[in-house]
Amino acid sequence: MRQYSADLTPPWKKPRPVPEVPAEPGLVVEEPGTGFCGAVIGCEAGTVTLEDRFGKRRVFPLQPRGFLLEGREVTLVRSASGPVRPARTASGSVAVPGARARVARAGRIYVEGRHDAELVERVWGDDLRIEGVVVEYLEGVDDLPAVVEEFGPGPDARLGVLVDHLVPGTKEWRIAESVTSEHALVVGHPFIDIWEAVKPASLGIAGWPRVPRGQDWKTGVCRALGWPENTGAAWQQILSRVRSYKDLEPALLGRVEELIDFVTAPA
Repeated sequence: MRQYSADLTPPWKKPRPVPEVPAEPGLVVEEPGTGFCGAVIGCEAGTVTLEDRFGKRRVFPLQPRGFLLEGREVTLVRSASGPVRPARTASGSVAVPGARARVARAGRIYVEGRHDAELVERVWGDDLRIEGVVVEYLEGVDDLPAVVEEFGPGPDARLGVLVDHLVPGTKEWRIAESVTSEHALVVGHPFIDIWEAVKPASLGIAGWPRVPRGQDWKTGVCRALGWPENTGAAWQQILSRVRSYKDLEPALLGRVEELIDFVTAPA
């Protein structure tokens, strides 16, 4: 005789199996009840802590079918490898292991020179690729108003500009003030050159030397510190000592974060 199951529920009414996914650090999921989306930064018995890209944290229970992973229902389970520790990028953001670079946005971030671009890439490169933000350098900002006009910033193509030595009364200040587009944001740091944004302690020096006016600043720094007067080689040595945002001055950190937020804000 044929054996029949005691469960008479039609197959189309039975819940579909949901995969179990270990709550590994950096795993990005969404809690559908609240719409909160963030990366796993902590997992205790029965709960998981998520952090979104703005640093906001929420704690949720580990319950069946409790989360969405790339739009699919999953059940988060505690990782067998033990307590979850947050994984961070060089900028201090939550790392997203295996994340693909986003297609480049129409918006851009412009910086003054190659050294500026290399430093931004060093610390914020992972974040910029996930957000699809391209950084380009200008070789100076004397023609900035014309550059902004040629770019043609708009709601879906915002432009952020990072300027060296942006201090009231300076030439750089007057140039920045002449950019009036609501879809362009010009910010800057107070340092004469991006070199100064690296903390002296990270380089093993007491402080950045003062260079007499009229003398090339980078050459003067090399001379005062007893370095070979090869500014390209000196910069590579400086850059090699930058491992994370902790090696940079807050006056630069805040401005770069501000530009990233501006360029990636919804239209």
